[in-house]
Amino acid sequence: MSASLHIGLLVNPLAGLGGSLALKGSDGETLRQLARTMPDAERTRSSDRVRRVFASLEDLAAQVRISTWGGAMGANAVQGLGFEVDVLGAAADDVSAAADTRAAARALQAAGVDLLVFAGGDGTARDVADVVGMDLPVLGIPAGVKMHSGVFAVSPEAAGLLLRQLQQGELVGLRAQEVRDIDEEAFRHDTVRSRFYGEMQVPGEGRFLQHTKVGGRESQELVAAEIAEWFAGQVEDDTLYLLGPGSTTGAVKEALGMTPTLLGVDAYRAGECLAVDADERALLDLLADGGPARIVVTAIGGQGHVFGRGNQQFSPAVIRSVGCDNICIVATKSKITALEGRPLLVDTNDPDLDAALCGYYRLLTGYDDFLMYRVATCAEVSEEDA
Repeated sequence: MSASLHIGLLVNPLAGLGGSLALKGSDGETLRQLARTMPDAERTRSSDRVRRVFASLEDLAAQVRISTWGGAMGANAVQGLGFEVDVLGAAADDVSAAADTRAAARALQAAGVDLLVFAGGDGTARDVADVVGMDLPVLGIPAGVKMHSGVFAVSPEAAGLLLRQLQQGELVGLRAQEVRDIDEEAFRHDTVRSRFYGEMQVPGEGRFLQHTKVGGRESQELVAAEIAEWFAGQVEDDTLYLLGPGSTTGAVKEALGMTPTLLGVDAYRAGECLAVDADERALLDLLADGGPARIVVTAIGGQGHVFGRGNQQFSPAVIRSVGCDNICIVATKSKITALEGRPLLVDTNDPDLDAALCGYYRLLTGYDDFLMYRVATCAEVSEEDA
């Protein structure tokens, strides 16, 4: 995998069209039938707003790649802007429907995008939430008539700025935001009925100084304790946890009732410490039963390595046995800030595995507090600095 930010792009071409027609929204068959009578030039509201976002990122085109749906559902909006674009499919009908939105969201999630960016309104947000839930970070570009959900940027330009911050390694927090919608039929009769449909993970402004309480500094010990307390409340009894070295992971071990080794890898499952200072062979033996497992690591301060420095017990065989999708990175915001935008690093001595480990991760940085941050290989960073 390259150092690129992999964005999934999904556009609801009908979003916002109902406003000019006084329909109080853009959901339903009525709007679809009216849209068939509109010239193409009058159906570009969503696409135009998406283009404003990505036109502001043209200078980063080499560091951003886009997977999207064909035609008005995404490809048209970024055509000619210089991005690497992979079109995964297209709507069967010229006028797309909610089923097309959900199908595209499923395909984009399966393609392994780092972030799903969608243009639409509350109805589109509901369709996306039905598919990805809390499993994939999303960002809404406001283009609809109804905008009651908290998953949208305040403007296309704000969305572009946030994506720029994310690609350049600035601290971008992740937070659960509500998906809400109103009953359009009731609204057309002057009755507002807003309903909660769930939550999605949304990147938001997450600069370090805006999240500290005293002088722009945080207590490493206090934040590590908060990380540990939250993590301990999420453990699942049937899962094997392999916890790497470090003070932050050490706090997690203590929260689980273990007597940790600061420099070793320890194993935990169902309230029991199964191994202390385990080597590669011991870890592979524990993994041999094939049950669910997770690796918990932190970053080395200053260097930013999460694999390959001080935790070689997590060998390529161990990591592959656990799976790249089952890695949890815990770190304080101050440790990430000290990297000054440089990515976290992996160096497992297996180039193919290193490439598979690259991408944007959801870092646990406090009590139920997360950031999106990039993981790269040492080779990638050397090429970028050359």
